[in-house]
Amino acid sequence: DGLPIVPPTAERVGRFLERAGRDPSEIIGTEPTRGRVVTAEKLSINAVMAGCLPEHLPVVMAALEAMCEPAFNLHAVTVSTMGAAVLTVVNGPVVKELGLNSGVGVFGPGNRANATIGRAVRLAVTNVTGAVPGELDKATLGHAGKYTWCIAEAEDASPWEPLHVERGFSADRSVVTVFGGLSPIQSSDPAQALVAAGTGHREIVVVLPPEAVGEIVPHASSKAQLKELLFQGSRAAGAPVTESADGITVVVAGGPAGNFSQVIPL
Repeated sequence: DGLPIVPPTAERVGRFLERAGRDPSEIIGTEPTRGRVVTAEKLSINAVMAGCLPEHLPVVMAALEAMCEPAFNLHAVTVSTMGAAVLTVVNGPVVKELGLNSGVGVFGPGNRANATIGRAVRLAVTNVTGAVPGELDKATLGHAGKYTWCIAEAEDASPWEPLHVERGFSADRSVVTVFGGLSPIQSSDPAQALVAAGTGHREIVVVLPPEAVGEIVPHASSKAQLKELLFQGSRAAGAPVTESADGITVVVAGGPAGNFSQVIPL
């Protein structure tokens, strides 16, 4: 990725694998289009290079396993000229265990877990699947999420069910969700950001900080109501971002001060 790396010595890689309880040759996933096999050892090597701690490796493995699902369409995400990057959202007890940031500057620098887990995911995409910029990766512009793009959801700040519970997991499970996202759009009004994102998206992620949540709650007591509110707002402006409200995903994250929402088209 153009940045210095931590040398992946056999000792370091072995320590990561031991902490995760994985065999080096264990297959974590196979990239569906090109058939590239992702082993535990290869992921450990990339996690070491990214500056991860051994306890970060299970999150990286979960993200890669999800990305290798055919529905994610990893090949298209990594080779498209639109320049999508992989956004990793972490939920559950592991967030506090690893000290992942879900608050102030959630998409910015300053947190080792966020920075290195996101970087490890991207390094694995580059080194294991072959998505090298200028070769397989043909992004016209790209965006900074291709260096690292990992956040945690601020579950304690949300009045609604967290993302992983909404998608069928129990609240006490640690879960990783991955999105192939384009460049984010920030606005003080999420409806305006949705309009700016354009129409026809399969899915769109709306990131709401606590201040925005506080203003919205009186109008939407559930996530379903909130999604419908946002969808109808975009449709009223003549720019329905998705086919239905179900295509809008809501994540609560960010600092307590500042009503600046973010919209990430997929």
